[in-house]
Amino acid sequence: MSADVPAIEVVNNSHEHRYEILRDGALAGFTEYRVRGNRVVFIHTEIDDAFAGQGLAGILARQALDAVAATGATIVPVCPFIASWLRKHPEFEGKVSWDDADRWIAGDHFLSDPVGSDGV
Repeated sequence: MSADVPAIEVVNNSHEHRYEILRDGALAGFTEYRVRGNRVVFIHTEIDDAFAGQGLAGILARQALDAVAATGATIVPVCPFIASWLRKHPEFEGKVSWDDADRWIAGDHFLSDPVGSDGV
């Protein structure tokens, strides 16, 4: 790899309940999630200001959502960024629960559901 091309990696940090995006080994941002049964609830995404404008949020969203979809879990987009990104990517449509996102926002955090493993 050329020295002028940044190395970008997305990793699941299950201990922190978030997917992280690293640029040249530095934490550039993350999308935080909670696992509830067979649903993965994305609640917050942020990119550090030092890395803004580089398209990293979209890369993070794509790779995190691909990873969750590959497990067969349902994506619940509570985070406004993740919700907006999903609306532009219809290929995820059958893997998303908009109704569950509305329930979560309204305060029903699926408390009756067992908390799943965070190893998505």
